[in-house]
Amino acid sequence: MRTLSGVQSSGKLHIGNYFGAIRQFVQLQEEGEAYYFIANLHALTTVRDAKLALELTREAALAYLALGVDPKKAVLFRQSDVREVLELNWILGTVVPHAHLERAHSYKDKVAKGISPDFGLFAYPVLMAADILLYSTDFVPVGKDQIQHVEFARDWAVKFNTEYVKGYDPADPDGKERGHAPGILKLPQARIQEATQTVPGVDGKKMSKSYGNTIEMFGDEKEIKKRIMSIKTDSTPVEAPKPVPEGKPADPSLVSEVPLYDLLKLMLPASEFAEVDASWRAGGKGYGDYKKKLLEAFHTTFGPARQRYAELAGDPAELERILQDGAQRARQEASVLMDKVRRAVGIP
Repeated sequence: MRTLSGVQSSGKLHIGNYFGAIRQFVQLQEEGEAYYFIANLHALTTVRDAKLALELTREAALAYLALGVDPKKAVLFRQSDVREVLELNWILGTVVPHAHLERAHSYKDKVAKGISPDFGLFAYPVLMAADILLYSTDFVPVGKDQIQHVEFARDWAVKFNTEYVKGYDPADPDGKERGHAPGILKLPQARIQEATQTVPGVDGKKMSKSYGNTIEMFGDEKEIKKRIMSIKTDSTPVEAPKPVPEGKPADPSLVSEVPLYDLLKLMLPASEFAEVDASWRAGGKGYGDYKKKLLEAFHTTFGPARQRYAELAGDPAELERILQDGAQRARQEASVLMDKVRRAVGIP
């Protein structure tokens, strides 16, 4: 089983990145082959400062390692170090229907947020599909809002295979039946972590760099405290029971109407959260007490990783060695696939 995923280096990594993705990466590296990349090419749709782009890419790599991604167990690399992905991006793009890109959720959402609707943003799903297909990936761990990207990758792989592989049958993509040929591009599957697929930010919206509502994992301690103490709450008196989230928020812009409660549930061990939940429902404590509890949970959860991050940051040569080694391993796999793709389309 081969798993692949990446995190875009377009801003400081936050606890949503960890609970929504990186924690699962650490678990999955124990279950089979794992390929994890820093999506610095994707980040160019929003990061237009070369110095900042380099810094954010480096910080993302440090975060992966500090949080438990083991380069002896997983292949960790920069997206831009495997240039084959750009070649596959173009070849795959020649079979991608324009209508698919027009209905891409990510494009419509980002344009709605005011991001310039340029070619990079419009064609973003094609590069993402190339990332997935280049390594013959079996599973892609994603949040619910990213399922469409995996579906696109599957649809376009089928279209490419149908176009260029004689004897390929979409109903038998692995070519198990007599007379059928297996596809060159493997069909990936989405793997969703239901419990933490969406992490609320300090304002109740999905935690996202683009919303400015994040709690950074490796940020300044004073800023982390400030962010946690600023989490949106209502005016319920100290002595009264606090509201508990009930199902989906009525406001479609929110993922949580009670983000403090949901973040406590996410960050605390089950036994500790049970105590918090009981006092929350009974009343007698103010939101400030619960925010202090969340701050303690943050340092308990990320304290060791923050120390490891500082240690790794002090040895940039070793970080570069790890990334170059990962790129070499990734390119070995990518080159095998691209040899088949080139032959299929008639590129020497």
